[in-house]
Amino acid sequence: MSFSALAPLADRAALFVALRQDAFLTALGGNAGHEWHADMAAGTITFTASHEAAEPMVARAHLIATLAPGPRSLLWAWAHPQGGNASVSTALRDYSVSTALRDYGTEHDVTALMQPELPFPNDTGDDLDAWVSQTAVAVAGTAIEITGRAPYFSAPIEGGTRAVFLLDTPLPPLTVEDAGRALPRLLSELSLSDARTSVWDLARLASWNLQWRDDNFSGAVVSDATGTVTFDFDEHARIVSITPAN
Repeated sequence: MSFSALAPLADRAALFVALRQDAFLTALGGNAGHEWHADMAAGTITFTASHEAAEPMVARAHLIATLAPGPRSLLWAWAHPQGGNASVSTALRDYSVSTALRDYGTEHDVTALMQPELPFPNDTGDDLDAWVSQTAVAVAGTAIEITGRAPYFSAPIEGGTRAVFLLDTPLPPLTVEDAGRALPRLLSELSLSDARTSVWDLARLASWNLQWRDDNFSGAVVSDATGTVTFDFDEHARIVSITPAN
């Protein structure tokens, strides 16, 4: 039931997640901050930028999990009892999305996804809130890898508990052209355990075409209707360049 079992899934989706989160924040006006409000009856979350330049965004919210410092455990959404935490309404619990994680765990023998509740490890460090926030990102990445839905939203609710949602937003699909512009900036903020796999998974999740340049996987060419971008890797499989086609 270790949280470490989630890391490979989240790492694989890291590039796709970074690009979708970047598009999400950009649509909300960048890093200037925003407010959010959950509509319990509609099962939506409305995001409002702190300035007037960006329009409010209404997103359908799918609860994935809650991480509670009190009992020191993660509870998957599909295992939440009816009438649970009052801050997360029944309308926001779309079990059809969260059960995809359980089904994946069953198919691939990932116990951490099949067990309804995961106790926090003993080595969370002195700052439990920081550990919860970081782990929420890994949980979201895992959910995006399995379901293909993005972006995500990690929200503080009652008693220090943090809820992880996947969002259905009005954002346009991710394109190769968009990625070619954004990735050079975003890569400096990422630590990819396997960049080649992350590029392959980015193409899979974004429904792009991908071709490896040679049998040594020294480069990958991704393309869609908007353009073509080439990723070059060094001998340690790290991304050394991202080149849009002229």
